[in-house]
Order: sequence, then structure tokens, then C-alpha cells
Amino acid sequence: MTSKTECKLVSIIIPIFNEEANVRTAYEAIRTVFDPLHDRYAFEIIFPDNHSTDSSFALVQALAREDGRVRGVRFARNFGFHRSVLTGYRLAAGDAAIQIDCDLQDPPEVIPEFLERWEKGDDLVVGVRRERADGQTFLWARKLFYRLLAKMSDDDIVIDSGDFRLLDRTILDQLQSIDDAAPFMRGLTSMLAAKQSTVPYDRKPRLHGESKFPLRSLIGLAVNGMLAHSIVPLRVATYTGLAVALVTFLSTLAYIVGRLVFHVPMPAGFATTTALLLLGITLNALFLGIIGEYVGRIYNQIRARPMTVIEQSININLSSAPALRRAGELRSYPGDRPTIPAQIEGS
Repeated sequence: MTSKTECKLVSIIIPIFNEEANVRTAYEAIRTVFDPLHDRYAFEIIFPDNHSTDSSFALVQALAREDGRVRGVRFARNFGFHRSVLTGYRLAAGDAAIQIDCDLQDPPEVIPEFLERWEKGDDLVVGVRRERADGQTFLWARKLFYRLLAKMSDDDIVIDSGDFRLLDRTILDQLQSIDDAAPFMRGLTSMLAAKQSTVPYDRKPRLHGESKFPLRSLIGLAVNGMLAHSIVPLRVATYTGLAVALVTFLSTLAYIVGRLVFHVPMPAGFATTTALLLLGITLNALFLGIIGEYVGRIYNQIRARPMTVIEQSININLSSAPALRRAGELRSYPGDRPTIPAQIEGS
């Protein structure tokens, strides 16, 4: 039997925001999966808390006092889902890290299959959803988005994948040096992977609480994914502008030839002129908006602000996270509770 000190450490990243009904359930589910594997794998659970307004972080603190393998950080404000996840990856000490949602719609029972693929040499193992509880319209919209993103992106983004995935230590190390003001983790991890594989699974309905991603947030995530991993919208703007310019030139040429050479009577058309003017204004507004989105991302990037600011931590040695310290993401707040010393294994 492998000794405990020789076990591979697996970091479980569970991002939370107002998940007080699910925190302990998620912890128990992870323990249930790893207890039979204790002779091969040790585990730690990292809860990045995106400034919850309920008792989510208090529950994480209580769990951390019961089990030293539970760790948590609370951000000074809500910095967004993908920034929260990237910070969690940067804090992971494991030989591999697995991200899973706190609501357990992604079944933890699939984790052993992730580990099996990892042991065979895959540095990225992605869960692919076969079935999910969304309505048909929502489901088809998601499928269309991921296929469009896969076509537009230069990265090998897995179609119909979610955030349930395993990352090898080699990818975790590369994430330490990533400087992206608006990271899109699904595309970013696929870009860094040398060998990725997929594990299909059926997504379960949410048992407690409500989804933290209403339609507006999902649209924002979709736009972020498109802009983060493709310049196709800019190319579409360029090609459409060229096409409109060509049509305008040919129409003008035809008008001049017909008027001067063939003496064709061409009464001025108010409706046509108005329609063309409105079309030009619409195209200008649309493509200036696209360009503005990219310029805004450039602006946020060159400001080099911290990706997240950690207000409070528990069971984590923040001094061992050089990427966060370089980015200025660690701050000391008056009234902070003392950080419990980091531990690798607990009871």
C-alpha cells in the first residue's frame, strides 16, 4: 500500500457566491468520493468566496476548523466568476486541480474517471454534458454559442463543456504567470493544454438555492468568451465595411454610366436614400461598438489592476502564492480574523 506521504494531492476548487445551502453538502460529497481513494490520493478543498452576502464564508470557516484540508478565501468584493476561479487555481497546491460547482449539478462521482484519464497522461480532462435540465430554447442557444465559439477561436475549446474539469500541475504552473484582465477559463485552459480528453456525463438539477447566472450574466459570459479568444468580430466589421464600400462604389458607377451614357431617367428616391443612410448609420454604430469592446479590454489590461483582492483567508499560506503577491492581490484589512496556518492533511 502506498504510504500517506506518497499520495498525490488533488486540489478541489469550488467557487461560491451565496451558497450557504450547498457548502456543507459539497464538502461531504467530495469526502465521500475521496475516502475510498485515501491510499492513492490526498485532497484539499479551496472555496474562493466572491464576497457572499449570506453565511457561506462562515460555513467555510467552520468546516476549516473541523478539517484542515478545507481552505477558503473571501474577496473584498465580487470580482466575477472567472477571476474567482483563476485565483483558486493559483492557490492550489495539488499535483492536479479539479473545478466543480458548489450546487453539485456536476456529479462528483465522475471524479475518479477524471483521475484515471489524468494518470494515463492527459493534462486537461473536461466534462462534457450529455443531458441537462435547461429548457429547449436555452439548451439550443448554449449549443449554438459553443459551436460558434469553437469555429471562431484558434484554441481547441471543447463543445458542450462546462466548468467541470481537471488540470494538471503543468497547467496550474502556467496559470501563475497569466496576466489577463478578463480571463475566460474554458478557453484559457484549453489553450495551455498539451493533451486534453473528455468525459461525458449527465448534469443533475440544482437541489438548493438559485442559479447565480441569470440571462444577463450568461450573455456577458458569452460576449467575454467571444472577445477573449477571437478577433473574428473585428474581421467581420472589416469585411462588411469593405463589402458595403464595394456595393456603394458599383452603385455610384452604375448611376453615372446610366445617367451620362444611356441617358436613363433616374428620379431621386427619398425612401431609398433614407434607407441607405439608416443602413450606414446602423453599421457604423454596430462596428464602433465592437471596436469599443476591444478597446475597453485593452484599457483594462494596461491599467494592470489586481485581478482579485483577498480580504480574508483561512487555512491558506498566502505568502506561498507569488503570482497573487506580484499582482498586488493580497491586502491586510483592519479587523481581519487571523489566518489559520496552512495544513495539507486533516482529520
